[in-house]
Amino acid sequence: MSHQATADNSACISVEIPPSDLLASVLRHVSDSGYRFTTTTPLTHQRMLDHRGGEPGTTLRDVFGWNLPFLASAVPPELLDLMKCTGILVRCGAFLKSAIRIASLDDLLFIHSAFPTTDQAAVFFGPDTYRFVRFVQSHLPAVIHHANTDVPLRLLDIGCGSGAGGIAVACALRRAGLVVDATLNDINQIALDTSALNAQHAGIRINLALGDALDSVAGDFDLIITNPPFLDDAQQRAYRHGGAGLGRALSVRFAANALARLAPGGCLLLYTGVAMLDGTDPFWAELAPLLAASGCDWRYEEIDPDIFGDELSRPIYAHVDRIAAVGLVATRPGGPSDA
Repeated sequence: MSHQATADNSACISVEIPPSDLLASVLRHVSDSGYRFTTTTPLTHQRMLDHRGGEPGTTLRDVFGWNLPFLASAVPPELLDLMKCTGILVRCGAFLKSAIRIASLDDLLFIHSAFPTTDQAAVFFGPDTYRFVRFVQSHLPAVIHHANTDVPLRLLDIGCGSGAGGIAVACALRRAGLVVDATLNDINQIALDTSALNAQHAGIRINLALGDALDSVAGDFDLIITNPPFLDDAQQRAYRHGGAGLGRALSVRFAANALARLAPGGCLLLYTGVAMLDGTDPFWAELAPLLAASGCDWRYEEIDPDIFGDELSRPIYAHVDRIAAVGLVATRPGGPSDA
């Protein structure tokens, strides 16, 4: 089939993700189709777009995964009508384009922002999301084993973004027979709106906390999970910029605040990235005294030795060896099993 026009992403309109029951219906329709899509890095995504050479999308993976402009015939009529009603169907030259993407993780689907994620309030989902969720899931058996089944388990996801971490964990805890009181936090209202939609689709009830991390919630928690932004982003976009120290300041602050808000027996699972300098880990150098003062038992591990390698070409990273993914597991003594 030939086309007289090609799709030009630069001509597309960007819109915010709208909170809507109709958008939840979009998710249901896509899910019912058996849709699966593993979201890639921006570089890999752009490579695929370049490879397609401007040809419009023809499948739901093209529309909601690769986020290609498409002809109306590529989407079932009922789904296309829902997209129109929600406002996520936008004109892109001679074609149409979705203002959202949809990623799959295990048997769950997650709405997140359109490509490219250049806006300050973008909701990002990518390979780091998968690494974060896998790290947390690997430590859940211990959390479940030590949980107090007499009361709901208080779960907090700091900087939740799309909600993937908190929702995946809440689903796993529920499958284990636990009652979960889940709170998802973010400084970005669009992220919370997106998390609410994704939680609704997953059948999980959540509390939403808008604000700066633990300042937005009260009390202590049985499980705190977080994947803080850890890059030094020139545009200081909320989902990427980790602050001073080549992006580690936010991770240090989240760790310090979370350690102080663990209930007896509570666990902190923190996944982040660290710019390694001269063979040393500067994040660990700041973290070690915090852990010593907290009285918590802990384990610190390097999960992946080399991530976001493309960032190292930027001048600010010129003296950096590599960026590594690391994970912290910290547990406060005093839970039911210690009694």
